Amino acid sequence: MKLVSIVGARPQFIKIAPLARALEHANYQSAPVENVIVHTGQHYDVAMSDIFFDELKIPKPSINLAIGSGRHGSQTGRMLDKIEEVLLEHGADMVVVYGDTNSTLAGALAAAKLQIPVAHIEAGLRSFNRRMPEEINRVVADHVSDLLLAPTPTAMENLRIEGLANRAVFTGDIMYDAVIFNRDLAKQASVTAGRLGLSPGAYGVVTLHRAENTDTPEILRELLMAFNDIAATLPLVFPAHPRAAKQLAVYLSDAWRHPSLHMIDPVGYLDMLSLIAHARVLFTDSGGLQKEAFFLGCPTITLRDETEWVETVQAGANILAGIDPNKIRVARANWETRLSSGKPDFAAKVARFFGDGHAAEKIRAALLSFRQSV
Repeated sequence: MKLVSIVGARPQFIKIAPLARALEHANYQSAPVENVIVHTGQHYDVAMSDIFFDELKIPKPSINLAIGSGRHGSQTGRMLDKIEEVLLEHGADMVVVYGDTNSTLAGALAAAKLQIPVAHIEAGLRSFNRRMPEEINRVVADHVSDLLLAPTPTAMENLRIEGLANRAVFTGDIMYDAVIFNRDLAKQASVTAGRLGLSPGAYGVVTLHRAENTDTPEILRELLMAFNDIAATLPLVFPAHPRAAKQLAVYLSDAWRHPSLHMIDPVGYLDMLSLIAHARVLFTDSGGLQKEAFFLGCPTITLRDETEWVETVQAGANILAGIDPNKIRVARANWETRLSSGKPDFAAKVARFFGDGHAAEKIRAALLSFRQSV
């Protein structure tokens, strides 16, 4: 069986690592599975791409399309063209796409148009906000895919409502597999907190990467002001996504940035896991980090008005604050009150919503079963 896995961004590199291990194990147990990894180049610098392959011991991509950045339509179109060329030249029994990026959409469309079966890992997520490019990507990918691998019961219900239940399999969340596998390694690999002189439980972490937050000057300025104020009482570590970094020098110069707001370059997966595991609170607009924080027991404040990971909110682990600085400050005060009785334990709720940490094996079984049925 020949799989072609389409990846291009940090969350996808994390998701493919457990599956690559599961497929390698299958090769010793049953019929061989060839997993050809195609990197679109959506994330292309060392800090956002190469380091993840090195740290997570993922096989190097067989093909790198080197697409780079660009407007959504242009980027997706170039990916679609190049992925189609790869599939025509190399063939595939099934194409596997991950998550909700432009790489996901392009891979699903290219395969579907060539009548190659598509499996979508992390299917069924919905924020119900069509202004988010990710929402468009995930909805389209689900509706053109042949096998929908859902991480949560909520995702399964979303697929049922959309008439896709007969294609759906509940597997649990593959990013939970990754966190379980890597959290002890992260303790050994962490360097950032120590370098900054930060103690466990005595700092927060900030990430911003969504275009609606980083590309609108008024919004970015207000968010940075809020974090500058919070840093006066809680040191903050802010690994700056390349999209945000371009704007930071304009709206938060070194001359008046609070010294406890630590702007740093992007960090690797293991270092980020360690930062979050020991943080007092996470401020983020990332979907993946909301989950990772939940898995690691870190309270979260999400800088969006909605989330596709509603389970984190239902579990009491995540507060949706949007981009209103006052709501962000109130959410932080809310967590401080709750943390006065000690760090919360979300473990039971993680297992309830996200499975048992063996999603990769269940995904492998579903892929093999689908192949045998067609």
